[in-house]
Amino acid sequence: MPHVPDLPPHLLGLDPALGRHIIDLHIWAVRQGLRGAAVEALFDGFCQHLVVIGVPLWRGFVGMRTLHPQWGGYGYTWRRDLNAISQDRFERGSGTNPDWQVSPFNYLINQSQLPDASGVASLRRHLVGPAAQLDFPVLKGLAAAGATDYFAQFLRFGAEGDPSRGSGSAYSFATDRPDGFADNDLILLRGVLPVVSLAIMAQAGHVIARSLLEAYLGGDAGRRVHAGAVERGTVETIQAVLWYADIRGFTTIADAAPGPVLVELLDAVFETLTAALRPRDGQVLKFLGDGMLAIFPSSHATRDETCRRALDSAIEAMASLTALNQARHAAGKPIATVDLALHIGEVLYGNVGAVDRLDFTVIGPAVNEVARIEALCEPLGRSLLVSAEFAEAMSEQHRLEPLGRHELRGVRQAREIYGLVLGSAP
Repeated sequence: MPHVPDLPPHLLGLDPALGRHIIDLHIWAVRQGLRGAAVEALFDGFCQHLVVIGVPLWRGFVGMRTLHPQWGGYGYTWRRDLNAISQDRFERGSGTNPDWQVSPFNYLINQSQLPDASGVASLRRHLVGPAAQLDFPVLKGLAAAGATDYFAQFLRFGAEGDPSRGSGSAYSFATDRPDGFADNDLILLRGVLPVVSLAIMAQAGHVIARSLLEAYLGGDAGRRVHAGAVERGTVETIQAVLWYADIRGFTTIADAAPGPVLVELLDAVFETLTAALRPRDGQVLKFLGDGMLAIFPSSHATRDETCRRALDSAIEAMASLTALNQARHAAGKPIATVDLALHIGEVLYGNVGAVDRLDFTVIGPAVNEVARIEALCEPLGRSLLVSAEFAEAMSEQHRLEPLGRHELRGVRQAREIYGLVLGSAP
């Protein structure tokens, strides 16, 4: 830690050594925040600093809410006996979990939101001896594991009246020292947790922004925008496999199904399609009502390998959709038939739109062509079609069969279209 000159006790109002520790940790936390330290590394370093300066820390935890479609929050637990930190992610909606309802953190968050609250709430519980107070189930587990004292604090982010009042950093610290935490230990924790929270909030905001961009724009596009690719008209030419899927007869389905049922069906279909893309580096660019556009960039792979991954994804998606429809039909739920087309070509990839509303997408003739190929699925009685360019790029052409030349709306010349050889799926 950096050296801080001795300060007169009457200026600090504290024991000089304790005051120096608090100042040292403030400086350390600010530097960690400025350099953008990851929350995991920051909290691990904080717990280790506490042990070095004599705080008898046995277990430390920090948790916070986040903005993510799947995850409602995440937490980190540090343990002295393992000299390690572990991460947990909490699924969205876990706030209704019975264990959460009777947790110290739920109590503290509610306390921090009272009209006369400052946004900071804390509690301490002795876990052994005559003063033991095990009024939360988690405390009984900690006491059984050897903990003797427990301190928890919640620091709210945002001003009073802010809709994010429930967000913030929640901390808990436990010791196994027989006589528990000393008064100076708790003074130090109360003194440094606000600045540690600011450092965490800076990094958490960075992570939230990246996660939201990836969730709404796609993995690769989101990372590019987060890295600074935000200027309108900035595009690059890439070679990519284009994947276009669409639900057949969706208007008829929409007319017959209530809104919530329709949304549930779309979510199930899109998740099934996307699940086949994830392990093969397919990038979902957008959902278009009842359609879906994805790409497989070929910059780091051969055209043959990229096409093979795309075709395998499509075959897996179609098999999974069949299983999904069977399960939904058995449950009396509406089902959906999906048509899918694959094409390969050169596209422009980047920012397009108005000065105040941009889209990070792909444009070019190949994008229009893949949508026109998909429209041939129903007339040809196939659920999966590929272009001649896609077929020619594959070494495993035995998996595909020609279906003749066909007119594509808006395209000058008829194109050769291929389908999957029946029975060729792995």
